[in-house]
Amino acid sequence: MAGIYVHIPFCKQACHYCDFHFSTNLRLKSSMLEAIQKELVLQQGYLGKEKVASIYLGGGTPSLLEVEEIAVLIKQIKQIFSCNEPLEVTLEANPDDIDLVKLVGLRDIGINRISIGIQSFQDSLLKYLNRVHDAAKALASLELILKAGFKNFNLDLIYAIPGETEAMLKNDLTIATQFQPSHISAYCLTIEPNTAFGRWLEKGKIKAVEDETAANHFNLLVTTLLSSGYDHYEISNFSLPGYQAQHNTNYWKRGMYLGIGPGAHSYNGVTRQHNIANNQLYVQSIEKSRIPGTVELLEPRDHINEYIMTSLRTKWGCNMIFLKTNYQYDLKIQHPGYLEQLIFRQLAYIDEEKLLLTTAGKLLADKITADLFVV
Repeated sequence: MAGIYVHIPFCKQACHYCDFHFSTNLRLKSSMLEAIQKELVLQQGYLGKEKVASIYLGGGTPSLLEVEEIAVLIKQIKQIFSCNEPLEVTLEANPDDIDLVKLVGLRDIGINRISIGIQSFQDSLLKYLNRVHDAAKALASLELILKAGFKNFNLDLIYAIPGETEAMLKNDLTIATQFQPSHISAYCLTIEPNTAFGRWLEKGKIKAVEDETAANHFNLLVTTLLSSGYDHYEISNFSLPGYQAQHNTNYWKRGMYLGIGPGAHSYNGVTRQHNIANNQLYVQSIEKSRIPGTVELLEPRDHINEYIMTSLRTKWGCNMIFLKTNYQYDLKIQHPGYLEQLIFRQLAYIDEEKLLLTTAGKLLADKITADLFVV
């Protein structure tokens, strides 16, 4: 099975933490949508005969689009690609973009999963992050999602924000779970260079949260959501039984996916493709029937490293027999002392030849995976 991601590169304003590709200038919206439709045609062979199991409209802010514009994209995808039934169709939305009429319209055109960017229920933190909405709007948007009949929706949170206390996070989690979202994504705030936070950090205007504070927030997050009936199936993702995100799970299990739009990535088991992250150049190139960006032919080493990186993030872990059988890479031979050290420090464990990270190990996932890479 495969997934299709469509990047809608427009936002009302720039959040201080965001380093995704977007523009606050909507002047190119019409030509961008035409280019996205044309790229779908140009890319129709990328996935081969693989069936599409999920469509994900992200950004940027796809909820800025009109329902009719979204309907055109979904219809075209279904016409061009062989789609599975049931088909998971997710739309990312901001609380300030939705009302009941729009949500019902989205449901009627085939959107069956909403991912709502709440981030926090604290007004002070929302203002600090430079979000458009406030806490009242966040609460109202969740009520509307339920009223519109969406049983499957994801609630996005950010933790380890400078100034955020454990009490604030606990309050956010209490409010979030009261709405019983089928899925919760919670991301530790990472300060990236090309963001407002990154520039302020460099100038000494703000301080990043201490590692110990971030770890305490993560532990509180995991404990609270597990006790509320959520399955911690990926480092940043939690779901009620039967509601794992099919689209993102496909990424972590290294299934094929096609990324459409500026800045989007694609993977078909042989190559990785990255579209140019420039709206104007993207549109100009697609108008000439050229897909702008880079194509990388993956080597065995790339497959090994990417499998280690993605699998260790999940509850399914890194299957060492799979690595040995498919890539002749034996972790026990390559890293005997390191694996013993991880187990001794209670950062990882081995179960039926699968290497899995403990909660403590998940805090160090990036370092552990890098240490296990083929160099």
